Amino acid sequence: MTRHVALLRGVNVGGNKGVAMAELRAVAAALSLGEPRTLLQSGNLVFDSGNASAAELEARLESECERRLGLSTEFHVRSAAQWADILAANPFPDEAARDPARLVLMAFKAPPGPEGLQALQASWRGPERLGLNGREAYVFYPEGIGASRLTAALLDRRLGRGTGRNWNTVTKLAALLAD
Repeated sequence: MTRHVALLRGVNVGGNKGVAMAELRAVAAALSLGEPRTLLQSGNLVFDSGNASAAELEARLESECERRLGLSTEFHVRSAAQWADILAANPFPDEAARDPARLVLMAFKAPPGPEGLQALQASWRGPERLGLNGREAYVFYPEGIGASRLTAALLDRRLGRGTGRNWNTVTKLAALLAD
């Protein structure tokens, strides 16, 4: 069995796409995913699974969530080993230690292409710093996320649809995966 983390996009944020975490665990259990656990109310699921690929797990979770809950949302699945690699690849370790709430991990289904990164760099000038590694982007917001013009919507338009978690949540998920 392999442990995975699934990040839901846009649930329980600003009153949109509400889903109870007990319902999310029930969806995972209905798919025979072992030991489903959730973290916080923002759609973070940890579970055990056999040899299914991340794409297969994403499709199964998305379909079952739509069928059971009437909720159309994206899932971004990573294995425990991939999650450990994500933590190790963080290009902003000092910022993560100093101010983890201002560091955001964006998870994408596919790696952002160079043309998207070029378009993003051309359309945004600010104090934020961005690092890309495969299907993940790391964004440090030195002045806070709320004051930034580098919004999730802009990242979506330029890099592709993804979902973000602050570094506090990323490390809590790592602990849950290791538990």
